[in-house]
Amino acid sequence: MADKGPKMVEVRDRSDGELVASLDRARDELFRLKLSRLTNQLEDVMQIRNKRREIARINTVLSARQRGIEPRRGVTAMADKE
Repeated sequence: MADKGPKMVEVRDRSDGELVASLDRARDELFRLKLSRLTNQLEDVMQIRNKRREIARINTVLSARQRGIEPRRGVTAMADKE
């Protein structure tokens, strides 16, 4: 069975830089999955849905952090130490 990707708790624990890197990597993987599907090389098409949902989770957390709804990781930890 294929891995469904990170859960929201795992995504929220990452820093902004890690999230941006994960987003770029996930978008690249989604492109490759779609390409594999078009060439009939992809056996499990559910991977495309799971990758889209992973991208949505990351975008949701980044958007919430930009709006100030969710605390940023790394930034608040550094402010508490000072």
